[in-house]
Amino acid sequence: MRKLAFIASLLIVATLASAQAQTRAVAIFAGGCFWCMEPPFDKVDGVLATTSGYTGGTKINPTYEQVSAGRTGHYEALQVDYDPTRVSYEKLLEVFWRNIDPLDAGGQFCDKGPQYRAAIFVADDRERALAEASKAALEKSGKLPGRIVTQILPAGAFYPAEAYHQDYYRKNPTAYSYYRWSCGRDRRLERLWGASPTH
Repeated sequence: MRKLAFIASLLIVATLASAQAQTRAVAIFAGGCFWCMEPPFDKVDGVLATTSGYTGGTKINPTYEQVSAGRTGHYEALQVDYDPTRVSYEKLLEVFWRNIDPLDAGGQFCDKGPQYRAAIFVADDRERALAEASKAALEKSGKLPGRIVTQILPAGAFYPAEAYHQDYYRKNPTAYSYYRWSCGRDRRLERLWGASPTH
């Protein structure tokens, strides 16, 4: 009897774990300054959490100073935890494109260097197919006045940034707003996309 109860409890745990896996997924995007990529994703219904961090390079557990120096191969990036039953990966791609400059191969806005380039980091063939289709549709639309240079790359290890970087726009609203304004991010986004983005 105890053995049957033990087996039943294991089945319940496995079922709950499977259900949780189906309602939680992860996407990784690089769009220049990670402070500025958190707000648009945080506002999306179905996004459970966003984490600023580093990915794409070879340095294990890099620091902000190492990444910002541009010698680790890492990008400043954002990990987006989301519920795929409430928001699709395609929707996240739309939010991503709308908040970057896809024409800039040297960085994003006032931040230049390989660590600030935009990229989509895909975890599997499905994400790659959706990302490539999204990019192709945007190119075909003729919406942008140039060639899209944003790369689609395989996802690797993601290292969360230091605590003071997380939710920076909430913890330091004045400094964040000044940085965003002085970097010209919204002015450039408005020229590319039209209406001013929400951030």
